[in-house]
Amino acid sequence: MQAAPVRITAEEMLSDNWYLLKKYSFDLQRRDGSWQAQTREVYDRGNGATILLYNRERRTVLLIRQFRMPTYVNDHSGYLIETAAGLLDNASPEERIRLEAEEETGYRVGAVQKVYEAFMSPGSVTERIHFFIGEYSPDDRIGDGGGLEEEGEDIEVLELGYQQALDMVRSGEIVDGKTIMLLQYLELRLMPPRLTILLAAPRSSGAEDAAAQQAASLDRCAAQLFEAGHHPVLGQWLGDATDDSDPQHDARFQARALPLLQRCDALLRIGGACARADALVAMGERLGLAVYRSLQDIPR
Repeated sequence: MQAAPVRITAEEMLSDNWYLLKKYSFDLQRRDGSWQAQTREVYDRGNGATILLYNRERRTVLLIRQFRMPTYVNDHSGYLIETAAGLLDNASPEERIRLEAEEETGYRVGAVQKVYEAFMSPGSVTERIHFFIGEYSPDDRIGDGGGLEEEGEDIEVLELGYQQALDMVRSGEIVDGKTIMLLQYLELRLMPPRLTILLAAPRSSGAEDAAAQQAASLDRCAAQLFEAGHHPVLGQWLGDATDDSDPQHDARFQARALPLLQRCDALLRIGGACARADALVAMGERLGLAVYRSLQDIPR
């Protein structure tokens, strides 16, 4: 992208006590071609990196909690729940984030994946943050973490359920921008939400042995859905309808099925021919629900 048409006319150092705070005077060419004089204060603290450590099998994430003075003076407790992060200090983003993760969480990170870069407060701060994710396991822990005392760090390590962390974003317990961005990235790309799935299958009927086998097959399918991280719902829970010859049969069946389907995310159609199971599928499709035909099609 072409650089903005800017003429810097003056630069004044306001503070170099911690990082650099400067005042810039400049002329900016507007879209209509005219030039406008402006002044801005710019805080330069270097660039940084952050990482969200997650365990896919256990569906957990590693976060930290530490005191942040700027939040304290802006009507907050001061203790912020965050992803591990740090300034680059002339290291590469990948090198720095491995060191910071180990220092702050106590976990030695293996492979890391960069997902994007972002300016977090471009109205006043120069910092560009490099965002990473990485998997961890209990065996990767080599220390207690907690940061460096000589740098004023007193960090608490938190292992949270992935869904618990998302709920904390929604409740306002997690308000750090970089952490929210990485949790939402994980939600969208790597950890699809648990689905409530209705099992649409033929009703157990006929010979006693065949009905028992059919019921056992349905139970196995429900168990596999649960093991894959989802919530199975059985169409049989709707109970037996009135006799199919009753002219009000379809209306009564739909009246019972609709509230159940409205609480589901998808259907799994299994087994042989069954008008009732097919009716559930048709109702689900009208509601916009996903319809799967085998367990292998459903994401874990």
